[in-house]
Amino acid sequence: MEAASCSAVAVGNGNMGSQRDRNLVPERLQRREQERQLEVERRKQKRQNQEVEEEKSDFFAAAFARERAAVEELLEGGESVERLEEAAARLQGLQKLLNDSILFLASYDLRQGQEALARLQAALADRRQQLQPKKRFAFKTRRKDAVSATKIDCAAPGAPAAEGILASPPSLKEEGGLGSSWVCGFSNLKSQVLEKRAEELHQRDVLLTELSNCKIKLYGNPNTLRLTKARSCTVLCGPVSTSVFLEDCSECVLAVACQQLRVHTTRDTRVFLQVTSRAIVEDCNGIQFAPYTWSYPGIDKDFEGSGLDKSKNNWNDVDDFNWLARGVASPNWSILPEEERMIQWE
Repeated sequence: MEAASCSAVAVGNGNMGSQRDRNLVPERLQRREQERQLEVERRKQKRQNQEVEEEKSDFFAAAFARERAAVEELLEGGESVERLEEAAARLQGLQKLLNDSILFLASYDLRQGQEALARLQAALADRRQQLQPKKRFAFKTRRKDAVSATKIDCAAPGAPAAEGILASPPSLKEEGGLGSSWVCGFSNLKSQVLEKRAEELHQRDVLLTELSNCKIKLYGNPNTLRLTKARSCTVLCGPVSTSVFLEDCSECVLAVACQQLRVHTTRDTRVFLQVTSRAIVEDCNGIQFAPYTWSYPGIDKDFEGSGLDKSKNNWNDVDDFNWLARGVASPNWSILPEEERMIQWE
Protein backbone atom coordinates (compact mmCIF):
# COMPACT_ATOMS: atom_id res chain seq x y z
CA MET A 1 0.00 0.00 0.00
CA GLU A 2 2.72 2.40 0.98
CA ALA A 3 4.62 1.69 -2.25
CA ALA A 4 1.52 2.26 -4.31
CA SER A 5 0.85 5.49 -2.47
CA CYS A 6 4.38 6.74 -3.09
CA SER A 7 4.12 5.87 -6.76
CA ALA A 8 0.89 7.81 -7.01
CA VAL A 9 2.48 10.83 -5.35
CA ALA A 10 5.46 10.62 -7.69
CA VAL A 11 3.21 10.43 -10.72
CA GLY A 12 1.21 13.36 -9.39
CA ASN A 13 4.33 15.46 -8.88
CA GLY A 14 5.54 14.55 -12.37
CA ASN A 15 2.27 15.61 -13.85
CA MET A 16 2.44 18.91 -11.95
CA GLY A 17 6.02 19.51 -13.18
CA SER A 18 4.99 18.80 -16.75
CA GLN A 19 2.11 21.18 -16.41
CA ARG A 20 4.43 23.92 -15.13
CA ASP A 21 6.78 23.28 -18.06
CA ARG A 22 3.88 23.50 -20.47
CA ASN A 23 2.82 26.77 -18.85
CA LEU A 24 6.35 28.17 -19.14
CA VAL A 25 6.63 27.44 -22.85
CA PRO A 26 4.19 30.18 -23.93
CA GLU A 27 5.92 32.67 -21.61
CA ARG A 28 9.33 31.93 -23.13
CA LEU A 29 7.90 32.15 -26.61
CA GLN A 30 6.23 35.42 -25.74
CA ARG A 31 9.48 36.87 -24.39
CA ARG A 32 11.34 35.76 -27.53
CA GLU A 33 8.68 37.29 -29.70
CA GLN A 34 8.91 40.56 -27.78
CA GLU A 35 12.72 40.58 -28.11
CA ARG A 36 12.41 39.84 -31.82
CA GLN A 37 9.92 42.68 -32.27
CA LEU A 38 12.20 45.06 -30.37
CA GLU A 39 15.16 44.07 -32.54
CA VAL A 40 13.09 44.57 -35.69
CA GLU A 41 12.05 48.00 -34.44
CA ARG A 42 15.63 48.96 -33.61
CA ARG A 43 16.82 47.93 -37.06
CA LYS A 44 13.95 49.79 -38.66
CA GLN A 45 14.74 52.95 -36.67
CA LYS A 46 18.43 52.66 -37.52
CA ARG A 47 17.60 52.29 -41.22
CA GLN A 48 15.27 55.29 -41.08
CA ASN A 49 17.91 57.40 -39.31
CA GLN A 50 20.47 56.40 -41.91
CA GLU A 51 18.10 57.36 -44.70
CA VAL A 52 17.46 60.73 -43.05
CA GLU A 53 21.20 61.35 -42.71
CA GLU A 54 21.72 60.44 -46.35
CA GLU A 55 18.90 62.75 -47.39
CA LYS A 56 20.42 65.58 -45.35
CA SER A 57 23.85 64.93 -46.84
CA ASP A 58 22.42 64.87 -50.37
CA PHE A 59 20.54 68.12 -49.72
CA PHE A 60 23.69 69.75 -48.33
CA ALA A 61 25.81 68.61 -51.28
CA ALA A 62 23.31 69.96 -53.81
CA ALA A 63 22.73 73.26 -51.98
CA PHE A 64 26.44 73.81 -51.35
CA ALA A 65 27.37 73.11 -54.98
CA ARG A 66 24.63 75.44 -56.23
CA GLU A 67 25.64 78.33 -53.97
CA ARG A 68 29.35 77.82 -54.61
CA ALA A 69 28.76 78.01 -58.36
CA ALA A 70 26.76 81.22 -57.88
CA VAL A 71 29.58 82.79 -55.84
CA GLU A 72 32.20 81.72 -58.38
CA GLU A 73 30.14 83.27 -61.19
CA LEU A 74 29.85 86.55 -59.28
CA LEU A 75 33.59 86.60 -58.64
CA GLU A 76 34.49 85.83 -62.25
CA GLY A 77 32.33 88.70 -63.48
CA GLY A 78 32.96 90.89 -60.46
CA GLU A 79 33.65 94.16 -62.24
CA SER A 80 31.65 96.19 -59.73
CA VAL A 81 31.54 96.65 -55.98
CA GLU A 82 27.85 95.66 -55.99
CA ARG A 83 28.59 92.22 -57.47
CA LEU A 84 31.37 91.65 -54.96
CA GLU A 85 29.08 92.61 -52.09
CA GLU A 86 26.51 90.13 -53.37
CA ALA A 87 29.24 87.49 -53.55
CA ALA A 88 30.27 88.29 -49.96
CA ALA A 89 26.67 87.97 -48.74
CA ARG A 90 26.16 84.64 -50.51
CA LEU A 91 29.52 83.43 -49.23
CA GLN A 92 28.38 84.19 -45.69
CA GLY A 93 25.21 82.18 -46.35
CA LEU A 94 27.36 79.34 -47.65
CA GLN A 95 29.36 79.40 -44.42
CA LYS A 96 26.13 79.23 -42.39
CA LEU A 97 24.94 76.25 -44.45
CA LEU A 98 28.16 74.42 -43.65
CA ASN A 99 27.96 75.28 -39.95
CA ASP A 100 24.36 74.07 -39.71
CA SER A 101 25.33 70.74 -41.31
CA ILE A 102 28.22 69.85 -39.00
CA LEU A 103 26.27 67.29 -36.96
CA PHE A 104 25.60 64.94 -39.87
CA LEU A 105 28.49 65.59 -42.26
CA ALA A 106 31.37 63.15 -42.48
CA SER A 107 34.78 64.56 -41.54
CA TYR A 108 35.98 64.35 -45.14
CA ASP A 109 32.95 66.27 -46.47
CA LEU A 110 33.35 68.88 -43.74
CA ARG A 111 36.99 69.40 -44.57
CA GLN A 112 36.25 69.68 -48.30
CA GLY A 113 33.59 72.30 -47.58
CA GLN A 114 35.89 74.32 -45.34
CA GLU A 115 38.67 74.26 -47.93
CA ALA A 116 36.25 75.37 -50.66
CA LEU A 117 35.12 78.28 -48.46
CA ALA A 118 38.71 79.29 -47.78
CA ARG A 119 39.45 79.38 -51.52
CA LEU A 120 36.36 81.49 -52.21
CA GLN A 121 37.23 83.93 -49.42
CA ALA A 122 40.75 84.31 -50.82
CA ALA A 123 39.33 84.88 -54.31
CA LEU A 124 36.95 87.51 -52.94
CA ALA A 125 39.82 89.33 -51.24
CA ASP A 126 41.81 89.27 -54.51
CA ARG A 127 38.90 90.68 -56.53
CA ARG A 128 38.37 93.45 -53.99
CA GLN A 129 42.04 94.34 -54.23
CA GLN A 130 41.89 94.44 -58.04
CA LEU A 131 39.03 96.93 -57.94
CA GLN A 132 41.01 99.41 -55.88
CA PRO A 133 42.27 102.41 -57.90
CA LYS A 134 45.97 102.48 -58.69
CA LYS A 135 47.98 104.81 -56.47
CA ARG A 136 49.76 107.63 -58.24
CA PHE A 137 53.50 107.64 -57.93
CA ALA A 138 54.80 110.25 -55.52
CA PHE A 139 58.00 110.76 -53.57
CA LYS A 140 57.60 110.24 -49.83
CA THR A 141 59.61 112.30 -47.41
CA ARG A 142 59.96 112.54 -43.67
CA ARG A 143 58.53 109.09 -43.09
CA LYS A 144 59.45 109.02 -39.40
CA ASP A 145 57.80 112.37 -38.74
CA ALA A 146 54.62 111.17 -40.45
CA VAL A 147 54.55 108.07 -38.29
CA SER A 148 55.03 110.11 -35.12
CA ALA A 149 52.20 112.41 -36.13
CA THR A 150 49.93 109.43 -36.62
CA LYS A 151 50.52 108.34 -33.04
CA ILE A 152 49.48 111.73 -31.65
CA ASP A 153 46.58 112.54 -33.99
CA CYS A 154 44.83 109.26 -33.24
CA ALA A 155 44.54 109.90 -29.51
CA ALA A 156 41.17 110.89 -28.08
CA PRO A 157 40.31 114.59 -28.58
CA GLY A 158 41.74 116.68 -25.82
CA ALA A 159 43.72 113.79 -24.36
CA PRO A 160 47.48 113.24 -24.69
CA ALA A 161 48.64 110.11 -26.47
CA ALA A 162 49.43 107.33 -24.03
CA GLU A 163 52.98 106.11 -23.92
CA GLY A 164 53.50 103.03 -26.09
CA ILE A 165 49.94 103.02 -27.53
CA LEU A 166 49.19 103.15 -31.24
CA ALA A 167 45.47 103.72 -31.72
CA SER A 168 45.92 103.64 -35.48
CA PRO A 169 49.52 103.15 -36.68
CA PRO A 170 50.57 103.21 -40.33
CA SER A 171 48.25 101.05 -42.39
CA LEU A 172 49.35 97.81 -44.01
CA LYS A 173 49.21 99.58 -47.36
CA GLU A 174 51.86 102.04 -46.21
CA GLU A 175 53.94 99.28 -44.70
CA GLY A 176 53.96 97.33 -47.93
CA GLY A 177 51.21 94.91 -46.98
CA LEU A 178 47.95 94.26 -48.83
CA GLY A 179 47.07 97.45 -50.67
CA SER A 180 43.30 97.25 -50.31
CA SER A 181 40.84 99.43 -48.44
CA TRP A 182 39.08 96.20 -47.42
CA VAL A 183 42.14 95.14 -45.41
CA CYS A 184 43.30 96.75 -42.19
CA GLY A 185 45.58 95.75 -39.35
CA PHE A 186 49.10 96.03 -37.96
CA SER A 187 52.52 94.73 -38.95
CA ASN A 188 56.20 94.84 -37.95
CA LEU A 189 55.72 96.17 -34.42
CA LYS A 190 57.15 95.28 -31.03
CA SER A 191 56.02 95.92 -27.45
CA GLN A 192 52.99 98.03 -28.37
CA VAL A 193 49.36 98.25 -27.23
CA LEU A 194 47.30 98.42 -30.44
CA GLU A 195 43.60 99.09 -31.01
CA LYS A 196 41.04 99.19 -33.79
CA ARG A 197 37.58 100.57 -33.11
CA ALA A 198 34.33 99.19 -34.50
CA GLU A 199 33.98 101.85 -37.19
CA GLU A 200 37.51 101.14 -38.46
CA LEU A 201 37.14 97.40 -39.03
CA HIS A 202 33.42 96.78 -39.62
CA GLN A 203 33.16 93.87 -42.13
CA ARG A 204 36.77 94.37 -43.19
CA ASP A 205 39.53 91.77 -43.40
CA VAL A 206 42.02 92.17 -40.55
CA LEU A 207 45.66 91.15 -41.01
CA LEU A 208 48.08 91.05 -38.09
CA THR A 209 51.59 90.01 -39.05
CA GLU A 210 55.12 90.02 -37.65
CA LEU A 211 54.18 91.33 -34.22
CA SER A 212 56.16 90.68 -31.05
CA ASN A 213 55.14 91.18 -27.43
CA CYS A 214 52.10 93.27 -28.43
CA LYS A 215 48.57 93.49 -27.03
CA ILE A 216 45.96 94.02 -29.74
CA LYS A 217 42.31 94.91 -29.09
CA LEU A 218 39.92 94.70 -32.01
CA TYR A 219 36.50 96.08 -31.12
CA GLY A 220 33.58 95.47 -33.47
CA ASN A 221 32.70 93.00 -36.20
CA PRO A 222 35.38 92.24 -38.83
CA ASN A 223 34.76 89.89 -41.74
CA THR A 224 37.93 87.80 -41.34
CA LEU A 225 41.00 87.77 -39.09
CA ARG A 226 44.44 86.48 -40.01
CA LEU A 227 47.28 86.34 -37.47
CA THR A 228 50.70 85.31 -38.76
CA LYS A 229 54.27 85.31 -37.42
CA ALA A 230 53.26 86.59 -33.99
CA ARG A 231 55.41 86.02 -30.90
CA SER A 232 54.20 86.45 -27.28
CA CYS A 233 51.17 88.53 -28.31
CA THR A 234 47.68 88.84 -26.83
CA VAL A 235 44.89 89.39 -29.37
CA LEU A 236 41.36 90.26 -28.20
CA CYS A 237 38.80 90.36 -30.98
CA GLY A 238 35.06 90.91 -31.28
CA PRO A 239 32.84 88.52 -33.28
CA VAL A 240 34.26 87.68 -36.72
CA SER A 241 31.59 86.98 -39.35
CA THR A 242 33.50 84.22 -41.15
CA SER A 243 36.94 82.72 -40.55
CA VAL A 244 39.98 83.19 -38.31
CA PHE A 245 43.36 81.84 -39.39
CA LEU A 246 46.53 81.51 -37.28
CA GLU A 247 49.84 80.59 -38.84
CA ASP A 248 53.40 80.42 -37.54
CA CYS A 249 52.59 81.87 -34.11
CA SER A 250 54.06 81.00 -30.71
CA GLU A 251 53.34 81.75 -27.05
CA CYS A 252 50.28 83.84 -27.87
CA VAL A 253 46.85 84.32 -26.32
CA LEU A 254 43.84 84.74 -28.61
CA ALA A 255 40.25 85.52 -27.61
CA VAL A 256 37.86 85.41 -30.56
CA ALA A 257 34.35 84.48 -31.69
CA CYS A 258 33.96 83.24 -35.27
CA GLN A 259 32.33 80.74 -37.61
CA GLN A 260 35.51 78.86 -38.42
CA LEU A 261 38.99 78.66 -36.86
CA ARG A 262 42.10 77.14 -38.44
CA VAL A 263 45.44 76.98 -36.63
CA HIS A 264 48.54 76.03 -38.61
CA THR A 265 52.21 75.60 -37.59
CA THR A 266 51.59 77.22 -34.21
CA ARG A 267 52.80 76.22 -30.74
CA ASP A 268 52.24 76.99 -27.05
CA THR A 269 49.20 79.19 -27.65
CA ARG A 270 45.98 79.58 -25.65
CA VAL A 271 42.73 80.19 -27.53
CA PHE A 272 39.61 81.48 -25.78
CA LEU A 273 37.07 80.54 -28.40
CA GLN A 274 33.48 80.82 -29.50
CA VAL A 275 33.01 78.94 -32.78
CA THR A 276 30.02 77.51 -34.61
CA SER A 277 31.95 74.87 -36.57
CA ARG A 278 34.73 72.59 -35.38
CA ALA A 279 38.12 74.21 -34.91
CA ILE A 280 40.98 72.76 -36.94
CA VAL A 281 44.63 72.43 -35.95
CA GLU A 282 47.41 71.23 -38.24
CA ASP A 283 51.16 70.91 -37.65
CA CYS A 284 50.68 72.36 -34.15
CA ASN A 285 51.62 71.49 -30.59
CA GLY A 286 50.80 72.90 -27.17
CA ILE A 287 47.50 74.49 -28.23
CA GLN A 288 45.01 74.96 -25.36
CA PHE A 289 41.33 75.84 -25.73
CA ALA A 290 38.83 77.51 -23.38
CA PRO A 291 35.48 79.29 -23.83
CA TYR A 292 35.44 82.88 -25.11
CA THR A 293 35.23 85.32 -22.18
CA TRP A 294 36.29 88.72 -23.50
CA SER A 295 33.62 91.41 -23.40
CA TYR A 296 33.24 95.12 -24.02
CA PRO A 297 30.39 97.66 -24.31
CA GLY A 298 28.43 96.98 -27.50
CA ILE A 299 29.55 93.37 -28.01
CA ASP A 300 25.93 92.10 -28.12
CA LYS A 301 25.21 94.42 -31.05
CA ASP A 302 28.36 93.21 -32.80
CA PHE A 303 27.24 89.59 -32.35
CA GLU A 304 23.92 90.44 -33.99
CA GLY A 305 25.67 92.11 -36.91
CA SER A 306 28.08 89.21 -37.35
CA GLY A 307 25.34 86.63 -37.91
CA LEU A 308 26.90 84.29 -35.34
CA ASP A 309 24.65 82.22 -33.11
CA LYS A 310 25.78 83.18 -29.62
CA SER A 311 24.10 80.12 -28.11
CA LYS A 312 26.19 77.73 -30.23
CA ASN A 313 29.79 77.18 -29.16
CA ASN A 314 31.94 74.20 -30.15
CA TRP A 315 35.09 75.54 -28.47
CA ASN A 316 36.18 72.06 -27.31
CA ASP A 317 35.31 70.19 -30.52
CA VAL A 318 38.65 70.23 -32.36
CA ASP A 319 39.89 68.32 -35.41
CA ASP A 320 43.63 67.62 -35.59
CA PHE A 321 44.54 66.85 -39.20
CA ASN A 322 47.80 65.28 -38.03
CA TRP A 323 46.15 62.86 -35.61
CA LEU A 324 44.01 60.13 -37.12
CA ALA A 325 43.96 57.60 -34.25
CA ARG A 326 40.35 56.90 -33.30
CA GLY A 327 39.46 56.89 -29.63
CA VAL A 328 42.80 58.36 -28.60
CA ALA A 329 43.10 62.06 -27.73
CA SER A 330 45.49 64.15 -29.81
CA PRO A 331 48.65 65.14 -27.93
CA ASN A 332 48.83 68.40 -29.89
CA TRP A 333 45.95 70.22 -28.20
CA SER A 334 44.16 70.13 -24.86
CA ILE A 335 41.51 71.84 -22.72
CA LEU A 336 42.84 74.70 -20.63
CA PRO A 337 42.21 73.88 -16.92
CA GLU A 338 39.48 76.01 -15.34
CA GLU A 339 41.82 77.47 -12.73
CA GLU A 340 43.95 78.91 -15.55
CA ARG A 341 41.03 80.58 -17.37
CA MET A 342 40.58 83.46 -14.90
CA ILE A 343 42.27 86.21 -16.89
CA GLN A 344 41.89 89.96 -16.35
CA TRP A 345 41.76 91.13 -19.94
CA GLU A 346 42.02 94.84 -19.19
